[in-house]
Amino acid sequence: MLTLIAAISKNNCIGIKNDLPWHIPEDFKRMQNLTMGKVLIMGRKTWESIPEKRRPLPNRTNVVITREPKTSFPAGVEIYPTIDQAIKAHSNEEIIGFGGQKIFEEMIKIADHLEITHVNQTVEACDAFFPPIDLNIWKETWREEHKGFAFVTYTRY
Repeated sequence: MLTLIAAISKNNCIGIKNDLPWHIPEDFKRMQNLTMGKVLIMGRKTWESIPEKRRPLPNRTNVVITREPKTSFPAGVEIYPTIDQAIKAHSNEEIIGFGGQKIFEEMIKIADHLEITHVNQTVEACDAFFPPIDLNIWKETWREEHKGFAFVTYTRY
């Protein structure tokens, strides 16, 4: 199973200058619970956006997609030049697409589920976006409302 997990604004913003445009502790806790024990596929910039003291993310397989193999990564972090190669290497495991924009754009085409935190704001200075969620392809199957945001699960029709 392949799931994408992201927090997105009303205008599909996921980041500004390689950082999140908000701080929602409940979202971090949910992300941790949803990803524990799974394979996380992320781009190099997303990897670099995780505070150094927190990476690699514990109790998960950290996979970084990069065309710059010269970049050094800690032991245990898997590096692949393409998403396809990473998915093939973990074909019998639960995979989470973890970001950023290019990873989401490629993986949404093959994902089974989306775990989205809809943040109730518009971010003007955004420079990274989540692809549009086409409701002809995705069905909302669960929602939990909070003040300023909502957790939503989408399943491919």
